[in-house]
Amino acid sequence: MKILTTPRMERCIGCHSCSLACARLVHRNLSWDTAGIRIRSSGGLSTGFEAKICLACDPAPCADACPTGAYSQRKGGGVIVRKNLCIRCGACAHACPVDAIYLDTTGEPFVCIHCGRCVPFCPHDCLELAEVSGVQATTEGGAS
Repeated sequence: MKILTTPRMERCIGCHSCSLACARLVHRNLSWDTAGIRIRSSGGLSTGFEAKICLACDPAPCADACPTGAYSQRKGGGVIVRKNLCIRCGACAHACPVDAIYLDTTGEPFVCIHCGRCVPFCPHDCLELAEVSGVQATTEGGAS
């Protein structure tokens, strides 16, 4: 299984290319509000940036909290999202321990699905899709 990691966030310039790639390629929308990865300042322009992404929890608290089964556990960590089942209650976002599920203005949730489509759009090679085997996924460098 592969998960998105952020091993080189010290290189990040805050361009949001990864967020826009996710929104456009995965969610078919061009808005930072519809991305599964979010970049934010870690305190100011001189202190760098951090990536807010799903940590691929296993078991996933968001899947446990979802009353309709729109979120289900992905083998090895993370979730599979079936938006057609989502009732936009926000229970998934409230259950996420790292605030990695984003609700747009209509309450529709967006979360990293670890597809890696954002990786080639990072101009400074901050992201990577890493293979993990049988251990809980973790990220380095910026996710919190």
